[in-house]
Amino acid sequence: MTDHTDGSDTPAAQAGEYVVVARRYRPQTFEDLVGQGTVSQALRNAITTDRIGHAYLFTGARGVGKTSTARILSKALNCQRGPTTSPCGECDICLQIANGDDVDVLEIDGASNRGIDSIQQLRSNIGIRPSRARFKVYIIDEVHMLTREAFNALLKTLEEPPGHVKFIFCTTEPEKIPITVLSRCQRFDFSPVSTDEIVERLDQIVSQEGATAEPAALQLLARRAAGSMRDSQSLLEQLLSFVGDRITVENVHGMLGTAGDERLRELVQPLIDRDAAGALGGLANAIADGVDPGQLAEQIVGCLRDMMAAHVGCSAELLLYHSPDELPGLRERAEAWGMQTLLAAVQIVDQAIARMRQSVHSRVLLELALVRVAQLDQLDDLSQLIQRLDGGEGLDQPPPVKKKIAPPAEARPASGKHKPQAAAPEPRPEPHPEPEPEPEPEPEPEPATTASSQAAADTAATALSQDGEPDDLPAVADAELSPISQAEAEQAWRAGISSLNDMSADCASQADGIAISGPNRLVVRFRAMYNSSKAFCERPDRRETLEKAVSSAAGRPLRLEFQTLKEDRAHSTPPEPVLTRQQLKQQATNHPLVARAVEIFDAEIVSVEIGSTAKKTS
Repeated sequence: MTDHTDGSDTPAAQAGEYVVVARRYRPQTFEDLVGQGTVSQALRNAITTDRIGHAYLFTGARGVGKTSTARILSKALNCQRGPTTSPCGECDICLQIANGDDVDVLEIDGASNRGIDSIQQLRSNIGIRPSRARFKVYIIDEVHMLTREAFNALLKTLEEPPGHVKFIFCTTEPEKIPITVLSRCQRFDFSPVSTDEIVERLDQIVSQEGATAEPAALQLLARRAAGSMRDSQSLLEQLLSFVGDRITVENVHGMLGTAGDERLRELVQPLIDRDAAGALGGLANAIADGVDPGQLAEQIVGCLRDMMAAHVGCSAELLLYHSPDELPGLRERAEAWGMQTLLAAVQIVDQAIARMRQSVHSRVLLELALVRVAQLDQLDDLSQLIQRLDGGEGLDQPPPVKKKIAPPAEARPASGKHKPQAAAPEPRPEPHPEPEPEPEPEPEPEPATTASSQAAADTAATALSQDGEPDDLPAVADAELSPISQAEAEQAWRAGISSLNDMSADCASQADGIAISGPNRLVVRFRAMYNSSKAFCERPDRRETLEKAVSSAAGRPLRLEFQTLKEDRAHSTPPEPVLTRQQLKQQATNHPLVARAVEIFDAEIVSVEIGSTAKKTS
C-alpha cells in the first residue's frame, strides 16, 4: 500500500496550522483506501471503461472512508490529467478538492440542509455548468437526514440530471432512505476495516510521526476502534499527546480506562471458580487502579465472547478481543465452565451494561452481575439431566419434592419392596419389577388416611409452600392417596377460597359447582353469565393461587379445571355464594346485635375471629 500523504502537504499544514492526524493522513488515491478493495476496484473499472454513473450511494459505519472515497472519485473525474484512476494530487483542482474548497465539488451536510428549500436551491443551480472542471459534483453527507419532501423534490433531478452533474450520497443509515431514491443510485457498501489493516496503518502513522509503539498497544487501539479507521487515528493522536513518542500497553489501558489482560483473567477466573468474594475483590482492585466499571464490563463480555468462540471450536482468526496465542487458555477455561453457564453469564453481564448506561450506580450494578454469575450452577449438567429425562432414563437421587423418577434396576432393593420414604416408580409401559400385581379396581375409601397417605399429603403441602409451582407437586401423591370424594372436594373448595382475601376468592365464589374429573382433579363450573370470573380464575397466576389454597385445605395436591355450563344444564336459581373471610368479617361487624352491644357498652371492635370453614349466607 502506497502512501501519498506524509502529514505536511495539506494547505493548513503548509500554513503552519496544526491538522489532526485523521485529516493529515486521509487517503488521497484509490490505492490509499484501507479495507475497501472491492469498492475502489469497482470505481476504477467504471472510470476505465467510461461507465461512470450519475448518482452513487456510499453506505457503511462511521470512519470507514465514505467521504474520503467521494473526494477521491471527484478528483479522479476532474483531475487535469483525467478522468483517471490515479489523480495526480498536484494540480490546483486536486488540491482544492482534497481541502474541501473546490467551487465545482460541493460538500453539503444533509443534517443542516435537510429541508425542501435547500433542495430547491440546489435544483436552481444545477443547470449552471462547472466553472473550470469537467463535472459539477454534489457530495451530500448523512443524506438520510433529508426530509420526505426534500427527497421527493430531488427525485426528478436525480433520475435525469444534466450530463455535467454527478451526485454522491454518503450515509450510515441506508434503511432510512426512500426506495425511490435507492433505485436511482449505484450503491456501494463499505465494510468495517479489519484489525490487522488498522494496525498496519497505525504503525505507518507512528513511524511518520517519529514515535514508537508496542505492537500490543496498537492491537488494543485497533480492537477498540471496532472497524473504524478514523476512531483508531483519533485514539492514536490522543495517545501521542498523552505519552509522547513512546506508546506502551500500560499507556493505552490508562488512557482508555480499561484493564490489562492479566487483570482481566484474574477477574474472570473467580467467576469460573464460583468465588464471588474473589470476583468483587478483583473488581475493587481494578477500580482502584483507575479502570472504568463500564469499560471493564464490556471487556468481560468480550472475554466471554472469545471463550464461547473457543469452546465451539473456532480458529484463532475469529477471536475479536484476544491475541491468537491465547486460544488454548480460553478453550480450557470455557470447557471448565460449560457452554450453557457461559451463555447465561454473557446475558447477565450484557443486561448489567444496559442498566449501567442509565444509572449512576454503575459499580453496584456490575457487582450484582458478578455475584449472580459466580453463583450460577453447572447448567450443562442440567441440560444433560433434561436429556436423560426426555430419553426415559432414571436418576439415582431425585430431589424429594420434584416429580418422582424410577431408579435404575441395579439400584433397587433385592426384595423388590420400597421403603416408605423411597420414591414411587414412574408409571411407564414396561412391567413393574415388584411381585405383587398392580391393583386395577379403585381402592375402597377409608374414613381416615393411612400413615403413607398422610406422609404424601405432608409432602404435597411442603411442595406447595416451598416451590409455589403446581407442576412441581410430587407424583407420589397421585399414586398413594385415595381418590377424593365429592363431599371432601366441596369442603376443600369452600375452605380454600374462604382463606383468600383477594379478587381470586371473589371470582371463584361465583362458581356454580364442583365436580371430580379424575384422581385429585376437580372441575369448577361457571354459568355463562359469569364467564368473566371464569376467565379471571384461568389466568396462570390466579389458577396457581387457587390450587395452592384448595390443596392446602384438602391436605393433598389438587388440580383445577374451569368449564362453562350450557344453558340447559344451568340451575334455574343461582347458587348460594361462598363468602370470603373478609366478607364474613364485614358481615359479623355489621350484625345488629354487635352494633347494639357496641352502643350499650361504649365498646370498640378490636378483632373478628372467623372459623376455618366459610358458611353460606342465610
